[in-house]
Amino acid sequence: MRTTRVLSRVATLGAAALLALAGTAGVAVADSSDGDEKPATPTEAGTSFRTATAIQQDQEATAEASTGDYLYWAFPADIGQRPTVHATVELPEAASGRSGSTWQVDVYDGLRRHQACRYGAQTKTAAQDAKTVELSCTLRTVKGWAEPWANDPLQGTYYVRLTVTDLDADALGLPMKASTKVTSNDGGGAQAVDGALAKPPVPGIGTKTAAASSEPEDGWSSAWWSSRWLWTAGGGVLAALAGVGGYCLTRGSGRPSRVPAGI
Repeated sequence: MRTTRVLSRVATLGAAALLALAGTAGVAVADSSDGDEKPATPTEAGTSFRTATAIQQDQEATAEASTGDYLYWAFPADIGQRPTVHATVELPEAASGRSGSTWQVDVYDGLRRHQACRYGAQTKTAAQDAKTVELSCTLRTVKGWAEPWANDPLQGTYYVRLTVTDLDADALGLPMKASTKVTSNDGGGAQAVDGALAKPPVPGIGTKTAAASSEPEDGWSSAWWSSRWLWTAGGGVLAALAGVGGYCLTRGSGRPSRVPAGI
């Protein structure tokens, strides 16, 4: 009976500890979801890195330009995120009945290093009678720190460049419309790494958009926190419960009544 009471008390304490950890994580998620008001949709794009139009993730941006122009947008990517860039091009009416134009979307980090796409249609040729071309590029998971020789995507500002790479000469300069949107998934604690940048790479002074506009709406996250802390704490609690329970089950019920006290 005593062993049963001890095990019940240990289980209650362990459950309370796990609920406290889950509650802490829930509060953090709830705080991050406050203030979901979306800013106005940008209706223009820059023509270079220095004039890139700043956008936020999950915010659709549009632009009207001419075929052959380079269109640039800038968005923030935080630690643990796996951004996906979506781009749609509305072909000019004069070229909608022809095929052969090839469009491409490229992504660069805050150091202007070209970032490879894990998957997605980064380059696509317009089909016959196509009116739109849809492109996408999914990046690797953003890290808070990397080796100097590595080309890992780092926390900071990323640039999207959309342009046509192959086009008939008579279609060059025709008016076209483009739209882009960046979404991301959380890589989770499995993608967490030790270390942190002193400062995320963001556009400096002299750019068209201020550095603050290229930061996440809720600010940059610190590199020390990840869901690994929850798993570590939960594993420690479970190990302690297993140790206490094993001791209670193996220590027995005390001295047998048939054994004299002096032995």
